[in-house]
Amino acid sequence: MSTPIAFLKGHGTENDFVIIPDPENTLELPPAVAAALCDRRAGIGGDGLLHVVRSAAHPEAREMAAEAEWFMDYRNGDGSVAEMCGNGVRVFARYLQRAGHVTEGEIAVATRGGVKAVHLAKNGDVTVGMGKALLPEGDVTVSVGGHSWPARNVNMGNPHAVAFVDDLADAGDLYSPPPFSPESAYPDGVNVEFVVDRGPRHVALRVHERGAGETRSCGTGACAVAVAAARRDGADPAVTGTPVTYTVDVPGGRLVITENPDGGIEMTGPAVIVAEGELDGEWFETVNP
Repeated sequence: MSTPIAFLKGHGTENDFVIIPDPENTLELPPAVAAALCDRRAGIGGDGLLHVVRSAAHPEAREMAAEAEWFMDYRNGDGSVAEMCGNGVRVFARYLQRAGHVTEGEIAVATRGGVKAVHLAKNGDVTVGMGKALLPEGDVTVSVGGHSWPARNVNMGNPHAVAFVDDLADAGDLYSPPPFSPESAYPDGVNVEFVVDRGPRHVALRVHERGAGETRSCGTGACAVAVAAARRDGADPAVTGTPVTYTVDVPGGRLVITENPDGGIEMTGPAVIVAEGELDGEWFETVNP
């Protein structure tokens, strides 16, 4: 009889994840298995996979173990490895709290994009220190359905192209990655955000996430959008010396993004665990021969 494997399901502004607790990193989770778990018809279903591992037990995180006990080994819905996922970090922290590994207050989470500072608030919101944005030089263009827009190149530990449009419907169905140029700007692909204004310091977006398609939310994407909007609006905190906060509506809810004069970016939003159970061991062996 094959051993069942524990899992949970959670979401942050409807960006949803399969959570696999594996503190000692004993499970083999190659891309095909991660993709099978995220399959919405034949698996559990999710935009991505949160593999919960102690930093000291994972070769990619051991150097961060002194700063952060837990490592978010994140996979996209297609099974590919990703550097970071902002909504995923919030859900990851919520799982750690639920499991009794952490309590309300400040914690640190190791990711491939570095160690992230997380605050678990009493009201249920989770704030993540997302680090600083990098703004690579060079013009970028994204296209959908014969229309093209200039895009701001923003790197949040993963790459983003932010395009301001007149209507979110201009983004099309976002099933396939929107073409971009030059190809050299994003050799490993890119997350593309299409953005409209809703009011002062208030924007809304749709996003195609690299490796996942259109999702209901993207945390790093919301941060990239806030940074791009601040630069467009002449509100660069490094220049003004004043923090700037944008409300970012995503299809699955609302995130609040603050950029500080030192460049540090904080993202606040909800994180919810909706279910837990056990994977059938025989099924797991079938998808992981």
